[in-house]
Amino acid sequence: MFRAVVLIAAVVLAADQLTKYWAESTLSGGQTITVLGDLLQLRLVYNPGAAFSIGSAYTWIFAVFAAAAVVAVTVVAWRVTSRAWAVALGLVLGGAVTHLLDRLFREPGFARGHVVDFIDYAGFFVGNVADIALVVGVGIIMLLNVRGIPLRATPGESRSDEQVSSSGS
Repeated sequence: MFRAVVLIAAVVLAADQLTKYWAESTLSGGQTITVLGDLLQLRLVYNPGAAFSIGSAYTWIFAVFAAAAVVAVTVVAWRVTSRAWAVALGLVLGGAVTHLLDRLFREPGFARGHVVDFIDYAGFFVGNVADIALVVGVGIIMLLNVRGIPLRATPGESRSDEQVSSSGS
């Protein structure tokens, strides 16, 4: 299942970075694209802080937290045999990696980079694809915890690659 976690994380990373590239090339002149009236618009924002631009003076701390999240999720992902947990951790890992890359390599400099946001939710906040992956991944994790589903699948829940290949194929 670790490969599934990494694959999902890679898809999130690619989707996030490609959409950020599109946003920077399309919306950089201050353009706004209306998607659903005032409820959903696309506009480019560079966010030095966390959600709602909180802590914008402490960008380097967010880089440290993102790095810690990447390490923690990777360590946990090695133990996963449950498909649901693999999906959840892949979404969280992908979101954390792409935020870490923004913090490390975007302007204004190393470990102080601003995250590219472009999905404006009714003026309430502006986010990106990584944010969506993080919210969905954490939501799945909360649901799995509430339902008592362990990281390691029970025999009836999910079959590992080894079990599938040895069961009469």
